[in-house]
Amino acid sequence: MSNCHRRYNRLLLVVAGLGGLLYGVDVGIIAGALPYLEPTSGLNGNQLSVIVAAVLLGSVISTLFAGALADWMGRKKLMTASGVLFVISIPMIALAHGYGSLVLGRLLQGVSAGLIGVVVPLYLAECLGAAQRGKGTGIFQWLLTLGIVVAAVIGYYFSLRVDTMEKLHDAARLFAFKDAAWRYIFWVSLPPGILFVLGSLYVAESARWLFRKGNPEAARAALLRSRTGEQAELELKEMADTMAAEKVKSANTGAQIKESLLSRRYVIPFVMACVILACNQATGVNSIIGYNATILIQAGLSDANAHLGYVILTLVNFLVTMIGVALVDKKGRKFLLSIGSAGIIVSLIATGLVFNQTEKYRVDVKDDVQALVVSSNQTATVEFNSDTAAKMLAGKGDSQPSTLVVIYSYGDFHAASRVVRSDDAAGQIEIDREGCLPPNKVAAFFQNPFANLEKSRAAPLVIDNALVTPVPSQGTGWLTAVCIFCFMAFFAAGPGVCVWLALSELMPTRIRSNGMSVALLINQGVSTTIAGIFLPTVGKYGYATMFFIFAGCTVVYFITAAFFLPETAGKTLEEIAEHFESRK
Repeated sequence: MSNCHRRYNRLLLVVAGLGGLLYGVDVGIIAGALPYLEPTSGLNGNQLSVIVAAVLLGSVISTLFAGALADWMGRKKLMTASGVLFVISIPMIALAHGYGSLVLGRLLQGVSAGLIGVVVPLYLAECLGAAQRGKGTGIFQWLLTLGIVVAAVIGYYFSLRVDTMEKLHDAARLFAFKDAAWRYIFWVSLPPGILFVLGSLYVAESARWLFRKGNPEAARAALLRSRTGEQAELELKEMADTMAAEKVKSANTGAQIKESLLSRRYVIPFVMACVILACNQATGVNSIIGYNATILIQAGLSDANAHLGYVILTLVNFLVTMIGVALVDKKGRKFLLSIGSAGIIVSLIATGLVFNQTEKYRVDVKDDVQALVVSSNQTATVEFNSDTAAKMLAGKGDSQPSTLVVIYSYGDFHAASRVVRSDDAAGQIEIDREGCLPPNKVAAFFQNPFANLEKSRAAPLVIDNALVTPVPSQGTGWLTAVCIFCFMAFFAAGPGVCVWLALSELMPTRIRSNGMSVALLINQGVSTTIAGIFLPTVGKYGYATMFFIFAGCTVVYFITAAFFLPETAGKTLEEIAEHFESRK
């Protein structure tokens, strides 16, 4: 392989990395911006909820059509389009002075993320050689985690600046700085988007897409940018053989069956990819990351140490992903997924056992909190300090020190308050309808598709649980944190790196784009379901139970990876497809 080929392959890896970086920024940027957007925008809680959720909505919508678009317009053009949408969204958000432009900008970010999540792994699987495919897709995941870290660091930097401004006791200057802060946070994410667009313009179109569109000469030219002439001719022959075989089979079985994701020769790799994508979310990774600070506070850490624990968690995710990228082509996908899922099971069980030692002493004081509900507007304010804790726990348990979390509902929708400690001077919980109900029917569908939003808007406030739990020691808190760090490390080294490869490698070229869209939609559906059941399950049964459930789901992941998943490292996509054909 010549230096020219090596440079071009490095460019492919850079473009893939930038795509992952944009995906991670899309996911993580709002967390740092929201604390400053909320007090300066003049928007109410429902509007802010829509702005936060707009990325998820945009991502779900674009994921549905990403496969069809990739087949229609090509992988390269769709990558460029997704990058352009991201670039357009940033000034739309950063210069916004109204609700509509903020929502539209966030929707565009979500659409961009959904397209990138499908098309970049798809493009890499089809363009990189068998020896580099794992590294390329791993770099996508690695820089995705970097995007989340970058978003967290940017938010942390501005939090320090805001803290400095607060010490000046100048309300006008503080307001102006907060207003500028959330805008700067979005502006900082613009350069990677521009670089991704420029990079996508320079790379070649997928040779396999070109070949299937009846342009073998263009496919040969695309392959020659990254391969020797001999390698290019070999892959072209494999493509031709695969298409010829498909034509023979379609003549016997009919075109309709040929295109079906569930036709006999496609069903095994398609179902396997869907199982892996579903199990990837069923490990609980999104909830463990999203509720990390709350989990660690309940485990015994102070607020400051819990947020420090979150920073450590993101760094573990980023650094261990580097190790996974280095090993994915050497050790193989099957090995990393098997080791990673086994380590996740052990880590989740250990975390659940640590929580169980404390949660077996917790007390539900929901009747005391229900008595505080104001009947006129169905709201509640709960002051939780050492005195109120002692009254609530009179004759029920030790109140010093302890935490309180309230799980409440209005009709079909449930929510959880923040966790407060009895030894915290600001230990107050505010409960109202705005903090529980989604702002509209679209958001309500994604939160609970079976709920009745109109009835919930008039439903009374019901305290489902008000859980007072003894605060474990700091040592117990850090032990829990270490278990969660181990979970994150095993996830990053195995499923975190390999899931995109499984998605793009397992399915044959004919169904790859549409199959990836369906599998990713299943992935997001499982994620949404877990998000919906997480708080009610934790409220009623405790964190220990939730971690044990995650561990049980991961057992399915381990069995699939260890006993059913074929090793795909070092094989061309046509060789992988042939493996499933022979199994049929």
